[in-house]
Amino acid sequence: MAVLQPIVDIAEICHRHGIRRVVVSPGSRSAALTLAFVRHGGFQVQVVIDERSAGFIALGMALDSEVPVVMICTSGSAAYNYAPSVSEAFFQQVPLLVFTADRPREWIHQHDGQTIFQSEIFGSHVRKFFELPADYGHEDACWAINRMVNDAILSCTGVPFGPVHVNVPIREPFYPLEGEVFAPSNNLRVVNRIPALSTLSSDSWNTLLEKWDSCGRILIVAGQSKFNANLNNVLSQISEELDVVIVADCISNVRNDSKFISYHDLFLPNQNPDDLRPDLLITFGLSVISKALKQFLQKNPALHHWHVSEDSHLVDTFQSLTCQIPVSPEYFFENIFEKLDYQLFVQGGEPETDPSFLTNWVRSNNQAKQLLYAYLDNLSLLNDLSVIYGAILCLNDHWRIHVANSMPVRYLNVLGDTLGNRMVASNRGTSGIDGCVSTAIGDALVSDNSVLLITGDLAFLYDRNGLIINSLPANLKVLVVNNAGGNIFRMIDGPSKLPELEDFFETRHQFSAKGTAQDSRINYLTATSKHQLEELLPSFLSGNGMSILEVFTDPEENSRAWKGLKAHVRAKW
Repeated sequence: MAVLQPIVDIAEICHRHGIRRVVVSPGSRSAALTLAFVRHGGFQVQVVIDERSAGFIALGMALDSEVPVVMICTSGSAAYNYAPSVSEAFFQQVPLLVFTADRPREWIHQHDGQTIFQSEIFGSHVRKFFELPADYGHEDACWAINRMVNDAILSCTGVPFGPVHVNVPIREPFYPLEGEVFAPSNNLRVVNRIPALSTLSSDSWNTLLEKWDSCGRILIVAGQSKFNANLNNVLSQISEELDVVIVADCISNVRNDSKFISYHDLFLPNQNPDDLRPDLLITFGLSVISKALKQFLQKNPALHHWHVSEDSHLVDTFQSLTCQIPVSPEYFFENIFEKLDYQLFVQGGEPETDPSFLTNWVRSNNQAKQLLYAYLDNLSLLNDLSVIYGAILCLNDHWRIHVANSMPVRYLNVLGDTLGNRMVASNRGTSGIDGCVSTAIGDALVSDNSVLLITGDLAFLYDRNGLIINSLPANLKVLVVNNAGGNIFRMIDGPSKLPELEDFFETRHQFSAKGTAQDSRINYLTATSKHQLEELLPSFLSGNGMSILEVFTDPEENSRAWKGLKAHVRAKW
């Protein structure tokens, strides 16, 4: 039996729960944890030096999975460096199982190295926190460790998904003796949980249907979500057959229907609210990018607002919530459509919704789309918007797109259904610029599809340490739009008018991605004109191995192009 047998057993419990991926940041105090997973032989272990990048790489690996990814780090500030990725995983509802090695409690704040207060270090940003016993002499300690590790895994994958923190105090010696065998205990127990389906009673459905029938103007808004083919299909049926409006940002991954609304960023500021104000608003998913949509629905509240989510936390983004429906969106929309469709069949009538409401939204959407394309086709100079638009046009439906925060995600959102069926991921849980490179790397490492990361220069430079790993994913391409600073502050009225704009908001710089590409042995391309970009994009996207294409744009031209688009739509409306 190993000296730290309960630590060895942790890896086996994780394996029996179906976990297969581990991200390790090297350290001494965490050696026993690392070796338990490495010597187990049943895990794919990725080593990442920087814990901040490691956390986001794990996040990227777990994005589309219902299986947690394990993270392991040593004691001290290493654990704190997980905080950005843990908080992002919490708000994006991604399952991460975080193991932080620690000194035994009596050595905390005793001037011992790599020692900080790690208990509950992530506060409210984890679903649960556990601290394992440091001593295993009594059989109850081993029983407690087994129970807590099982509980931690089940908590990661309970609805809603999210990160769970397990702090592991470890006494010396924590390196194995020569000849020490790493094998699971004979009496190891794995605790499973039978999944339960959240449903609504007949009385609840009757109440909802009665309310639906009383509302002529119904609007469904999709927040950030994973792609769900069944949900996508039923939303198309609801829109087509019941004259219901479906509004979807790019990160909702609800698309590929001509009647879905995706150009709302452009037309809502210019539209008469009386034509578009809903009686019933139904929302699902997580965050919404569009500020125009949020402001419109806050200023023009629906009479009734239902939010469909299995998360018990009350979310009232549009300040109009009247009912929370605690079921999955797929279950809710499939059932309500089936019930409404049957009701219409029995009654032999037409939907009681107002068809002009859908017509108004679709007409505005199509008009905004035409104005956008006319504007883009007339842009002769290189700018951030035209760079991202040109890149999207070169992608087929097999690409996954990761997009950084600040302006890139806003540019992508304004392009509407230009995205087609391509899946979009973005760290919109906390909407920070940290971690976008590492998250895309993690996703590409586990994805069979090609992955394109669209990022600004600051977000790229901020997260360069994600590239300090062996075996970078060959299916990842990185498009860096370098405007030499935080260009979003030039787009906002407040900072854009300040004399301190360039030095203290945009933070002007002369750095590029070239040195990083050379250090990581990544193929590097650069473009400074529209003609160069058009020539390089096809080979950049189709080339073998990971590549970086850095496009240099002028911040003042970017501001003119973005504000010019808004002015163009406003003038033609």
